[in-house]
Amino acid sequence: MSNQNRAVIIKSFEQLNKTELYEIIQLRIAVFIIEQDCPYQDLDGVDDQCLHMWVEEAGEIASYLRINPAGCRFAEPSLGRIVTKMAHRNKGLAEIVINRAIEVLCADQPTAIRISAQSHLENYYEKFGFIKASEEYLEDNIPHIEMLRDA
Repeated sequence: MSNQNRAVIIKSFEQLNKTELYEIIQLRIAVFIIEQDCPYQDLDGVDDQCLHMWVEEAGEIASYLRINPAGCRFAEPSLGRIVTKMAHRNKGLAEIVINRAIEVLCADQPTAIRISAQSHLENYYEKFGFIKASEEYLEDNIPHIEMLRDA
């Protein structure tokens, strides 16, 4: 399936079924905690306020992110927990989900969007219009920067 035609699934926390929620948590733990060797509290009490977005490949969640509403993490709405399963990387799947998230957030009117990005991904996020908006800081012992996409 071409990436142009790939459907992005968008659900509120209440709309997620148990299997979807389990797969999302499993993916986030596999990458952020196991692969990146970073023990942190993934279940942060915010998921119930977020929109959850993903693309599937071969019947599984391949790339995922959540949209944090304005005031939840930052003054602006933000994208978080952006993750792609190792077996599905380098196929442009994250780009599909990120672009769709930006479309969703800007559907009614253009809005600024902030992310807390791992520092080594600064160039990656620049292609979506995000620019560095902070000095580097440690988040869960990994270097991060805030990046802002202006309205």
